[in-house]
Amino acid sequence: MAQEMPRVTAGRGGVRAPVSMRSRLVLEVASELAGTAAWPYKQSRVQLRAQGDDEWHTCWFASDSPVSVDAIANREADIAICNPGAVLALAYHGKGPYTKAYDYFRAIMVLPQFDQMGFAVAGTTGLNSLADLRDKKFPLRLSLRGQKDHSVHLIVNEVLKAYGFTLDDITKWGGKVTYDEGTPGTGDRMNMGERGEIDAIFDEGMPTYATRALDLGWRFLGVDEPQLKQLEGMGLRRVAITREEYPKLPADVWTIDFSGWPVFTRTDVPDWIVAGFCEGLEKRKDRIPWYGEGPMRLDQFCKDTREGPLPIPLHPAAERFWHERGYI
Repeated sequence: MAQEMPRVTAGRGGVRAPVSMRSRLVLEVASELAGTAAWPYKQSRVQLRAQGDDEWHTCWFASDSPVSVDAIANREADIAICNPGAVLALAYHGKGPYTKAYDYFRAIMVLPQFDQMGFAVAGTTGLNSLADLRDKKFPLRLSLRGQKDHSVHLIVNEVLKAYGFTLDDITKWGGKVTYDEGTPGTGDRMNMGERGEIDAIFDEGMPTYATRALDLGWRFLGVDEPQLKQLEGMGLRRVAITREEYPKLPADVWTIDFSGWPVFTRTDVPDWIVAGFCEGLEKRKDRIPWYGEGPMRLDQFCKDTREGPLPIPLHPAAERFWHERGYI
């Protein structure tokens, strides 16, 4: 039988009790600062417990990297975010860097954001495919994301592994791999390409740099059909970078999907905690702007879509909540 959420009763002035104004103060201030451009600390971990308890009883982790997989598996957190859904797919099936299947992971929702993995190279390299890079042992000067725990590194490694080589091989061929700050569009990385300091960028965030890369005469290397099938067998999804999106592309390019930020948990997390998370989100959805597109549309956040793939099943409590509220 599913656990019920503990009941709360109205206190003075109609305010539900018990309410910790100290906790509210800290959470509201942290929320404000995390949304401020000048504030450098954007990642958060929230621990919750009853007043006076010796132990913390639930932890929620706003991650943007694969470390969330370990946090949930090791029970350091009960609810976490993983960016993108592709990483969660690998963990669920026990593929790629995961030696065991985390098939007890369950989704609560997914933050939708469509994106593709881009393997961009300067036209001067003469490279037309990732197989070219391997076969020619090209000494590529490659820029990768400076954040070492970012999911882009995991996906790059898996794609290159499907071709039978690694980043270390690129350096052995006389190339150079650097880890540079920011996305290609927000940091200095495309400027480095324009200055001729690098001749490749492997990264997601296509809308931030694809058009400029094409304007500079760069091209995007596609993932070939045999490798696509191999990666799909691991749980990853193929997706096209299209001329409709980027008219300067000579043709559509197939690559690996980098969409969605699933919020996930474990099957042993009590139903009332999962349902409480859903209810809290529903009540605060108007206060959480989604990339300038207005308040959250929860009917788009609990379904498997192109923009928000759900690579694992929904937690039963989340599925019941979204169904009962009419979102699915």
